[in-house]
Amino acid sequence: MDQNRFGNIMAKFWQISFQIHMNWMADANQRLEFLAAQAASAKESIALVSPEMPLRANLSVLDNIALIPQYRANLTYDKAADLAWDLLAAAGYQDSFAKRDPDLSHAERFVAKLLRAAIGAPPIILIDRPAMLLPDTHYPPFLRALLKNLVNYLNDCRIIDYQWNKPLYDVEFAQAELIQPH
Repeated sequence: MDQNRFGNIMAKFWQISFQIHMNWMADANQRLEFLAAQAASAKESIALVSPEMPLRANLSVLDNIALIPQYRANLTYDKAADLAWDLLAAAGYQDSFAKRDPDLSHAERFVAKLLRAAIGAPPIILIDRPAMLLPDTHYPPFLRALLKNLVNYLNDCRIIDYQWNKPLYDVEFAQAELIQPH
């Protein structure tokens, strides 16, 4: 993909309205089946934010995010880093740009993974089990605030979590007016 095509995709992406879909799973088998079905039915690429998708430990947060458009769109480092910086600024996490994975808090690591997924402008981002990614954070209000900050950069965001965590989201996301029941 050349730089102009990537720029056109990003421009189109930023004009799309943002939605959050909640997907409640009864158990790990149902979660894995859902993920496989999403991947199989996807007409375009789906980005995954998951405990199984680590950051590159030898790269900074900025470099982890910028790596995607460098690889997929053949952008120069400077252009890719500018896009990554814009996302970090929108999320409010510019201070973590130079940190590497071992030095990140759980929240910083989650933000880096989400921004790495978002920078490629996928039509769907799946956030798999946010509680595992944010063990020391009351994650529904954290997710609500973060996704609200990134509303101009995200498209369709699907949060995959277990049914027993549903009450944690009910108050936070009902107030956000972003959520679409799924």
